[in-house]
Amino acid sequence: MPYLLKSAGCVPWKSGLWEWSLGFPALGAHSPSGNSACCPQAPPSLSFSGKAFLCGFMCQRGCQNRGVRGKALPLPCFPSRFCTSFPLPASWTAIEHSLLKLGEILANLSNPQLRSQAEQCSTLIRSIPMMLSVHAEQMNKTGFPTVHAVILLEGTMNLTGETQSLVEQLTMVKRMQHIPTPLFVLEIWKACFVGLIESPEGTEELKWTAFTFLKIPQVLVKLKKYSHGDKDFTEDVNCAFEFLLKLTPLLDKADQRCNCDCTNFLLQECGKQGLLSEASVNSLMAKRKADREHAPQQKSGENANIQPNIQLILRAEPTVTNILKTMDADHSKSPEGLLGVLGHMLSGKSLDLLLAAAAATGKLKSFARKFINLNEFTTYGSEESTKPASVRALLFDISFLMLCHVAQTYGSEVILSESRTGADVPFFETWMQTCMPEEGKILNPDHPCFRPDSTKVESLVALLNNSSEMKLVQMKWHEACLSISAAILEILNAWENGVLAFESIQKITDNIKGKVCSLAVCAVAWLVAHVRMLGLDEREKSLQMIRQLAGPLFSENTLQFYNERVVIMNSILERMCADVLQQTATQIKFPSTGVDTMPYWNLLPPKRPIKEVLTDIFAKVLEKGWVDSRSIHIFDTLLHMGGVYWFCNNLIKELLKETRKEHALRAVELLYSIFCLDMQQVTLVLLGHILPGLLTDSSKWHSLMDPPGTALAKLAVWCALSSYSSHKGQASTRQKKRHREDIEDYISLFPLDDVQPSKLMRLLSSNEDDANILSSPNRSMSSSLSASQLHTVNMRDPLNRVLANLFLLISSILGSRTAGPHTQFVQWFMEECVDCLEQGGRGSVLQFMPFTTVSELVKVSAMSSPKVVLAITDLSLPLGRQVAAKAIAAL
Repeated sequence: MPYLLKSAGCVPWKSGLWEWSLGFPALGAHSPSGNSACCPQAPPSLSFSGKAFLCGFMCQRGCQNRGVRGKALPLPCFPSRFCTSFPLPASWTAIEHSLLKLGEILANLSNPQLRSQAEQCSTLIRSIPMMLSVHAEQMNKTGFPTVHAVILLEGTMNLTGETQSLVEQLTMVKRMQHIPTPLFVLEIWKACFVGLIESPEGTEELKWTAFTFLKIPQVLVKLKKYSHGDKDFTEDVNCAFEFLLKLTPLLDKADQRCNCDCTNFLLQECGKQGLLSEASVNSLMAKRKADREHAPQQKSGENANIQPNIQLILRAEPTVTNILKTMDADHSKSPEGLLGVLGHMLSGKSLDLLLAAAAATGKLKSFARKFINLNEFTTYGSEESTKPASVRALLFDISFLMLCHVAQTYGSEVILSESRTGADVPFFETWMQTCMPEEGKILNPDHPCFRPDSTKVESLVALLNNSSEMKLVQMKWHEACLSISAAILEILNAWENGVLAFESIQKITDNIKGKVCSLAVCAVAWLVAHVRMLGLDEREKSLQMIRQLAGPLFSENTLQFYNERVVIMNSILERMCADVLQQTATQIKFPSTGVDTMPYWNLLPPKRPIKEVLTDIFAKVLEKGWVDSRSIHIFDTLLHMGGVYWFCNNLIKELLKETRKEHALRAVELLYSIFCLDMQQVTLVLLGHILPGLLTDSSKWHSLMDPPGTALAKLAVWCALSSYSSHKGQASTRQKKRHREDIEDYISLFPLDDVQPSKLMRLLSSNEDDANILSSPNRSMSSSLSASQLHTVNMRDPLNRVLANLFLLISSILGSRTAGPHTQFVQWFMEECVDCLEQGGRGSVLQFMPFTTVSELVKVSAMSSPKVVLAITDLSLPLGRQVAAKAIAAL
């Protein structure tokens, strides 16, 4: 036993095992070699691997930074002695038997604290083999930019995404990059705190708070199910928090930003979810509390009485559930009570708090659906008096404004229902799809939705022009919203022709927004579409009307919650008008709430080619080694503007410029996370267009040499595995917003026999070495098969088609008579496929590899082993077993 602990390099064996484990008195001593022993602050609750990580970090730094506040502590950087694979003594089995007997003895101890510490020590010793098997090169790594960027991307742009999808994506990254679980969890927490710190004040800050304290604990709960054992994962989470507590500058900055002890709230949530034991939670809280006593005190005392957003978000979660139950009740029985509930939701930042909590817990779609039903219920009321009519008008208006706000903040996909068609589609969904301006959506002002029945338009114009205020009794609000666009056109024509004076326009706009703000939203929606169609000298009156509708009300209003409704209305109008105001170089001052409603809008520098912007921002990200929220939004804007092929092709060119291995690998990690903006489409372009172009053009083969070629092969495999593992699932919200590539573009890569769609595809002929023949979609085929055909995989799916095409090309390159960097690239690509498969990754992409490729691969020295043959061959098929046996026999 002394030999074992000494060889692990963890502690000097001066005191006995019990003395070392129960109090750690010997940890501060020096080893016989004179080297500093492990840090005495190593927590007894850590697993052995976790303690080794922490001790290694503290020892390597000589503990010089311990206790020094205000100085950034480095992330864990582990000496090689913790990573070397040491031979275990032959008596290890006897040690394990002794530990079992020790456990029986410990069960009889009367002192619970002593028993607990002794059990922890026993667990620590049992984990020694696992600690000794850790890869040295991975343990020396201090950061994982892919995990960091994926978390930032999800927290910034995809709060409403499915938790399961994020779990699968993170698991894939962890597996492909061989990240130890404690450092994996640590990187997640680091990214969350960075996101909190740099999030803009307002809605974005609330979204990040909900993401960190509501969604991420749920993600870790699901990750726990993927781990081998609950106890091991709990120890890893505890170890991650121990590391996190060492990053005092980061935690202090987060506490200062959030005006509370963020770590305390996070530990409480993890404890509730069963991610940490109660003892671990209390121990970690005590350590952070002691550390915070030395933190810089906040200067301003006015924040002392302000409740932290974290506390508000955590309270909002059960409130969302209660509101959903309230919305299930019969609206006709107690509309006044429902109005009171909705009115309180509008006050302050209550609405944004509730929406953020609903989004983070997966309840936002249900939330929106219930408000759509309420909005539909209040469109028309028969035989009603004045008071019920005003309540109905308010319910319609509030629900309409809330739904617009949800669509603009979280995406219209949250609102739309996939099952309803035709007459069953509610009014709001119809209006939003055809009339509501969104980023990248061009509306036709002459669309039939803007041209309702002329008699209804005339009556609405007369009502707006002649009445002192909008009538409410028996008003059909959905018809008024659909008719307002045509009414505005009539009023504009009358104003431009001198029939109406500016005072009349002011009165009309007051009538439009005076009672029901949703009418003003519908009017501005049409005006935005109308202005885009006008010349420079024709826009003045339309823009002036937008100013009037967005300006203050000049008459009095008698309906409840008007000020609260106007705040939401102005936020909606500002977002609606942003694009058209930029395009027309017009300024309209919307009433300010003191918070930037669009913090990530218009980030691109003016008068610069977007290719320069792309290369510059990627160079900065590569230099820093990580992606921040602002950079993510810039990349997303560039992807939207330039298209998937332009975006992917130019970034791959930047990758191929890297000549240093460490820089190329860092670029791969960053590019993978950037490609997560739209992984499906990027993968189709990368595997279906860019790689075939590089592999079949001899003038580009030099760019595939090591290290950029190795890096590109790794990136291609990562993208292929990620896309294939998730392409059967639902597209994320951010991916749905982008234009989908035409499926026919990918079908054209592989012409199928339309008469016999199940006909097996054929391989490239072995004599087709010419690059032009290889890249031609009409090339001839040979008669070899792949497992995908025998499994009847749907080859009309674009991703399946692209993967099959790529493996056909790989098979042809391996069988050709021409060797070069392109053949070396193919070897790296296949090695990465096998490596990811050995790590437990989904190797389904290899089913598209023709069986004849196996015999070609085993000719490559690096892949000529039975293990590789069995890994790349589908042994569930008789033909697969036959091919594998033949290949192994030939070794």
